[in-house]
Amino acid sequence: MTKLVDKISRAREFRSRLFQALKTSGLSQSALARAIGADRSTLSQALGDSGTRLPSAHVIGACASVLGVSTDWLLGLSDRPESAADLVSNSFVVSQAPRALVDEQIFAWHREAAGYKIRHVPATLPDMLKTEDMLAWEYGPHLGRTTQQAIGASRDRLDWMREAGSEYEIALPLFEVDSFIRGTGYYRGLPVSLRLAQTDHLINLSSQLYPRLRIYQFDARKLWSAPVTVFGPLLAVFYAGGHYMAFRDRARITTFTGDFDRLIREASTSARDFPEILTNLRTLIR
Repeated sequence: MTKLVDKISRAREFRSRLFQALKTSGLSQSALARAIGADRSTLSQALGDSGTRLPSAHVIGACASVLGVSTDWLLGLSDRPESAADLVSNSFVVSQAPRALVDEQIFAWHREAAGYKIRHVPATLPDMLKTEDMLAWEYGPHLGRTTQQAIGASRDRLDWMREAGSEYEIALPLFEVDSFIRGTGYYRGLPVSLRLAQTDHLINLSSQLYPRLRIYQFDARKLWSAPVTVFGPLLAVFYAGGHYMAFRDRARITTFTGDFDRLIREASTSARDFPEILTNLRTLIR
């Protein structure tokens, strides 16, 4: 009895999806029948039969090809209507990355993932958590007049984080915070006043927004990560300097999520302690 129910359900799903794809395509039943080289009665039976019978594999495959969907989707074996070739093509995308978060692409990814947990390993301190003076110091020499756009974009990201309902986990290497506090390496030349103000800003935000915003520190000598953002189960995006590399296939997203979660498990400090740690480090700024 169970097998019969399964066959009936499969046939019903096939008819529903074939009708849906036909409607989306704008083709008539007659036009589809001509395109697949079958009699119109064959297609009418496929759409109207209420039993367990399915058309031949040739007819199903031809319908999928003409309608631009996959046979697996027509048969209810996949929730993705794209063909296998399209799935492969769409699973990996490379797009240009600006020097700062001025473009709309990364903001669109944040909006798409609203409500999901967003995991982030930034290239420096997270732009959305920087003061305007910090952004001006960092991007002014490179962006010129568009620096104000970078400042506005970062402010928009912070406002979005406050309101979107997403959880944010940010993992920073220990050396990043230490270098910023001491004004060394990447942060060489950053004035004391800016470092003090930025530290206070981070302390306030990490306190006010916890637990929706959780900032961890990891030892890069034990574990290392490229700059990456994992937008829930939807996509993982790596920052490669001039470009973003975005992955949408489930297997890679699961792998990158696991890599990020390992950073959190191995973190040397908890997110709850981050404001206190920064407060103690603040005394080193001089």
